[in-house]
Amino acid sequence: MLKYVNTGIVFQEIPDEVTLAINISNCPCHCPGCHSHYLWEDIGMPLNTDAIDALTEKYGEDITCIAFMGGDSDPTGVNLLAQYIHEEHPLFKVAWYSGRIRIPSSVKKTDFDYLKIGPYIKHLGPLKSSTTNQRLYRQTLEGTFEDITSRFWKK
Repeated sequence: MLKYVNTGIVFQEIPDEVTLAINISNCPCHCPGCHSHYLWEDIGMPLNTDAIDALTEKYGEDITCIAFMGGDSDPTGVNLLAQYIHEEHPLFKVAWYSGRIRIPSSVKKTDFDYLKIGPYIKHLGPLKSSTTNQRLYRQTLEGTFEDITSRFWKK
C-alpha cells in the first residue's frame, strides 16, 4: 500500500507547471546522500483515490500538475493512481519521480505526462547539474517521451 507523508506546492520540479508534490514513504532505493531519509520508513497516510480526491479538492485551481515523489515500492499502485487522475481529474498533468534506473515494464508510461528517473548520485549532482545521471522526460503529443533535463541547467 502506498503511503504519503506530506505534500507541497512546488515550482521547480516540473518546468512550466505549478506542481503538487506528494512525498511517498517506504522508498526502497536508499540513495547515498538522499535529502529525504524520513521517506525510507513505512510511515504516513494511505495514498489512494480518496486521498487524491481530497488533495484535488483542497488545491484544485492552485495547481496544474500532481507529482508522485517516490512510490518505487509499489510502481503498479502509482500507475493506477496516475490513471485515476487522468480519468477523474483530467485538468491535471501527472508526473512521477522514480529513483530507479528505468520504469518497470508493468507500468504504462503513457499514463504519465512527465517521468523523472534515476537514483541520486551525489558526485553527479541533481537535475540542475549538467553532469547528473537523472533525467526528466515529457510525453509528446505523439506519445513518445523527450528528454527535457537540460531545462534545469543554467545557461
